[in-house]
Amino acid sequence: MLSMPLSQPGSDLAALLPPDHADLAQELPPALHPALAATLPDARRRLSPRGLDTWLRGVGGLHRLGRGEALVLAWIEAAPQVARDLGEDILAEFATLCAGFASRTSGAVIERIVATAPIAARRLGDAALFRSYLRFLEHLLARAPRGIRPMLEHLGELLDVLTLGGLRRWADWGAEAHRTDYPELERYFSLGSEESRAVLKRERKGTLFIDVQRRLGMYLRALWGRDFVMAPTAGDFDTRAGLQPYLEGYTLFLPDALDDWAGIPALDLYRAQIAHLAAHLAALDQAHQGEGLNALQMTCIGLIEDARTEALAIARFPRLRELWAGFHTETAVGMAGQFDRIARALLLGQGEDALSDWAVAGFAAIDLADATAARHLGLALADRLRDQPFSVWRDRPSCPYRCDNRILWEYESLEFDSIAAAPAQTRKYVSVMEMVNEVEVETAGDDAQEIWVQANELFDDDGISFNEREGREPVAPPVFYDEFDHSIQMMRPAWVTVLEKRARAGNPELADAILHAHRDVMERLRHRLEAMRPQGVSRIRKLEDGDDLDINAAVAAAIDRRLRSQPDMRVMMRRVLNLRDTAVMVLLDLSESTNDPTASGQTVLDLTRAATVLVSEAINRVGDPFAVHGFCSDGRAQVFYQRFKDFDQPWAQGAKARVMGAEGQLSTRMGAAIRHASQLLAQQRATRRLLLVITDGAPADIDVRDPLYLRADARRAVEEAAQKGITPFCLTLDPGADAYAQRIFGPRNVQIVEKVERLPERLPALYAALTG
Repeated sequence: MLSMPLSQPGSDLAALLPPDHADLAQELPPALHPALAATLPDARRRLSPRGLDTWLRGVGGLHRLGRGEALVLAWIEAAPQVARDLGEDILAEFATLCAGFASRTSGAVIERIVATAPIAARRLGDAALFRSYLRFLEHLLARAPRGIRPMLEHLGELLDVLTLGGLRRWADWGAEAHRTDYPELERYFSLGSEESRAVLKRERKGTLFIDVQRRLGMYLRALWGRDFVMAPTAGDFDTRAGLQPYLEGYTLFLPDALDDWAGIPALDLYRAQIAHLAAHLAALDQAHQGEGLNALQMTCIGLIEDARTEALAIARFPRLRELWAGFHTETAVGMAGQFDRIARALLLGQGEDALSDWAVAGFAAIDLADATAARHLGLALADRLRDQPFSVWRDRPSCPYRCDNRILWEYESLEFDSIAAAPAQTRKYVSVMEMVNEVEVETAGDDAQEIWVQANELFDDDGISFNEREGREPVAPPVFYDEFDHSIQMMRPAWVTVLEKRARAGNPELADAILHAHRDVMERLRHRLEAMRPQGVSRIRKLEDGDDLDINAAVAAAIDRRLRSQPDMRVMMRRVLNLRDTAVMVLLDLSESTNDPTASGQTVLDLTRAATVLVSEAINRVGDPFAVHGFCSDGRAQVFYQRFKDFDQPWAQGAKARVMGAEGQLSTRMGAAIRHASQLLAQQRATRRLLLVITDGAPADIDVRDPLYLRADARRAVEEAAQKGITPFCLTLDPGADAYAQRIFGPRNVQIVEKVERLPERLPALYAALTG
């Protein structure tokens, strides 16, 4: 009888695997061999050699995690499907994230994340949205780890009716409401409670892009005879408003979901959007140069360019006018309303007022094929509107189908390799003769390349030193602060750089004019402020144990004893020195949004300056030590911080001039500013320390896309300040601050000023209430 040699375990699988991964046959348990062998042929057809290598590396890497065979099996089956829907480039990032989950949750949860990934990829339909979905899972794992598994069991049902932003708002609501009630938390995320279904119904949007994408593609093909690449985009997690449609790299980016608009179905709104974007691609031969144009000029050129683009499309497809006209029925207020009237007039060819009549006449006179003529007309329109108040954030046309016009603009690119780095500032210590004989550059600023320092102080003939007369304190060196990342629930070390800038001086007479204009406010507060002022020594009588004998009480007790009555033995008293032991820091948000005008015609910054002058005057009358600082930011590497008045400086003309010289610019990285202000305030020897933050909006910065990131960091900074014995309080000018301010500062430490014009009146009264 002949005996056949037995094959080695995994030899059949090794024959199917690429040579670089043949060792997987020996590494993987036999139970996984059939699944991998069955999936390999289809994976070879769908994936490139690079994608196949990434997929197999993921198989080995997840197996070495030691979180069970189910996780590896889920990756084997799910990863090729994800690559089919989103592209194979997503696989490496997906595998890395799954490996990172291993230190934070169980293998069963990671297995459900991987197994349900094809559902998310199919419903989201875009690699960027899928990456945002993975970051959302990190966020939820940090906030409500018990809810992630039941949510994944119903992921298909949720994504059938919710956008990614809606899913996050639904999950955040449940995580916040049932933070400590674990059974109810699991019922919420498994859709087993009434409130879960109610929030789901509230966050549901009418039409999801993924459900109508194929129909939209056929619509464009019927119009233009070609295919277009379309992709969804997600809006802000905190609101139901999606992003504007836009064009980038010949791809049409559309909101991931739309509601019906004024009775018009959402599908027609999608059609109007894609028709407008495709018309831009057909009409624009060359982008406009954006250098040297302000925001109003760019908006007006975009308005004319939109009309030119649509006119060219209507010439080919006349029924497009009827489609687009249905979305031009609303008119906003202010400058945005003027834009709405002009856009409607240019589309319909009939003006509604003098300016829209002028625009229609000018538009009729230009050659629609000439983009330069449209640019000149837009500049002429901006010249006519230059005297009206305009805000690029508030005064936007209300038409819902038009894009953000980023495709219209191009800017001169900089060759960074050819730009020499600025030399580091050096301090040179010189002798008296070198200092005297050298010519000083009077226009040199804080960024001068070289600063000369003389060790011995020089005095003029009148006995006053040159430093005292002309010298300036050097700007503080950069300070690095950690920043909290809510997605990983950890602090990023030395992540933010705070740079102190010297405050620019303004006109101190304007501060005196503010005090004169609001003298009625200060008069109403006069008695309250005087009552807060320390009153010297007071006597506390009727004590059993005190510092001195109360003669009157002792005589009364002796008389009672003679009358054989029960005497009052509280015959001592104590002298108490009444002192206020309070230090106040006023921290001003000086971001670009403070330049927006208000209903009174003044900007938010003007009212903030006025309120700061009044509260400083009130604090000065009471006698508390106080400081006034401000901040703005341009990314995490440049958080600019200014000191208008420090604790050791008097409230005099110099401090008033610096407050009036405050300027609004850039963004609002609040957490780093609060940490820096808290460090300075903590150095004050006071029993009570108050940090009063005045802001007009939520934390935001140019290098952060997740709106919750900086809010979570600001909340952590507030908690750190409280641990130092500091009481942070926020006075916000944003009417919609309920969504975030109480989460950052706490429900009792926030006050919302509904009418910005009342800020100068409210701020001194708030100080009196907080410290009285």
